[in-house]
Amino acid sequence: MACIRKRRNRYVIDFYDNNGKRHWKTLKKGATLKEAKTELRNIEDQLDRGIYIPDKRIPTFQLVGQNWLQQKRQKIRESTWDMYERHLKLHFEEIDNLKINRITVATVESFISKRQNAQMNISMLRKLIVTFNQVMNYAVRHRLIDYNPVRDAERPKRHGIEEKEVVSILLPQEIKAFLDEIKEQKYKVLFMLAVMSGARQGELLGLQWQEVDWENNQIRIKRTFNCRKWYQPKTKASNRSIDLGPSMMKELKKWKLACPGNKLKLMFPNEQGEPIEPTYLTRMQFYPALKAAGIKQIRFHDLRHTYASLLIKQGENLKYIQSQMGHANPSVTLNTYSHLFGTVNQEAACRLENTILEVSSSKMVANGTAK
Repeated sequence: MACIRKRRNRYVIDFYDNNGKRHWKTLKKGATLKEAKTELRNIEDQLDRGIYIPDKRIPTFQLVGQNWLQQKRQKIRESTWDMYERHLKLHFEEIDNLKINRITVATVESFISKRQNAQMNISMLRKLIVTFNQVMNYAVRHRLIDYNPVRDAERPKRHGIEEKEVVSILLPQEIKAFLDEIKEQKYKVLFMLAVMSGARQGELLGLQWQEVDWENNQIRIKRTFNCRKWYQPKTKASNRSIDLGPSMMKELKKWKLACPGNKLKLMFPNEQGEPIEPTYLTRMQFYPALKAAGIKQIRFHDLRHTYASLLIKQGENLKYIQSQMGHANPSVTLNTYSHLFGTVNQEAACRLENTILEVSSSKMVANGTAK
């Protein structure tokens, strides 16, 4: 049974843990009997819930973070794991050496406030909070603590610098000028397909010839190649078929005849028959072609934005655009490209008027009131 003793003018809590091992916890000099009783209740409460750990064995946030990272390694993409690792390595120095049970709501809110005061990009700060939250949830699951303080901490408002993605879109004449500057057939077809399909870079580099549907004029997206590894599409919607026009299909047929054989049956292999490295593709092929065409440097991903913008401009259905882009739902498409849909549409207003007035006129004729 736990009790409080006094030795050498300091209070000592004498108790047994759930394994029957005896412990003594000596309080700091000057602690009162009331403080000793409060600490005893805390210890008894922890024993009742099965989460008691001796102070010397309570791990630091840094150690818990490392253990969490190792547990996550086999469950997430390597690129995501690398991001978490960078977060823990670069952004949590001030709490790395804190015992995990010493992290409170106040600690979390101080962490957030310091970064907001330093004008950290709010999107980056929110990502750090996600990492923080997951580490603390891991500690709760492993009974190192019984409560996750991140859950109740006040989240950042939009006081930080909000950096919106800069979307660059090529005009049709710029697309033609860009493609005209590419001399090697493989890269010309690859970049043309990027514009005509809106597929992501990793999806294009992972394409195999068996995924071309020659009868229905489509390509099927079944995998992606990123960070030198193969992955399944992130979402169910990403696993999709994309419609292509006859000119694109004609170019694919020509390239299939010229494409060197490779064990992986890749549509766009490098000289070793492996997937093309993204860095090589952009630096040695994409950027030089843009420069030669007199077009400002954009990202490869902006070819995807170009595809979406052209579909929107020609009035395609939002649901169709979403399915071709591989977005999880139409709201993702709308949020990303809402600025392209426009706010003025006189044609729609005129069609509405005509529909209403035509119905009204028809009723008047039917009632014999028309003049």
